[in-house]
Amino acid sequence: MRSLVVSYSLTGNVGWAAGILAKGLGAKQLCLEPIVSYPQKGLGMFLHGGKSAVLGETPVLKPYVFDAAGYDQVILCFPVWAGRPAAPMLTFVREQRATLQGMRLSALATQSGSGAEKALARLAQEAGCSAFFRTLILIDPRKRPSPEKEGQLDRFIQELR
Repeated sequence: MRSLVVSYSLTGNVGWAAGILAKGLGAKQLCLEPIVSYPQKGLGMFLHGGKSAVLGETPVLKPYVFDAAGYDQVILCFPVWAGRPAAPMLTFVREQRATLQGMRLSALATQSGSGAEKALARLAQEAGCSAFFRTLILIDPRKRPSPEKEGQLDRFIQELR
């Protein structure tokens, strides 16, 4: 199965998980980057990112190439900000909604607190699907690694094959 892992990572948690996911699936990876970066630490990170997510902002992304015809499935990987998908992932999904409809979509969300279930439901709705094929929620997988989280990621990869 031809897979594409689309990810946005601010602190490295999503990047770590998306890299393992792409390698495990033999997938291509598309890393999203906003033109204007978000603060990467401190209070500014939470205030700016949280506000952006709560308001449903869609920051302009650096140019990327996405050709859905080359893939059987797309896995969206993003951090949860204030119970919502990170704004750069929202931009991608809104830009590609027509292309994503009808595709097999799955999602991986990372969080430090809670709200991932709600964020996954919102992103599925934005993508025009009733639910993702498969989902995985990880709590700070890079910052606080554990054999349990690695096992969850391995099982997710097997489910997507």
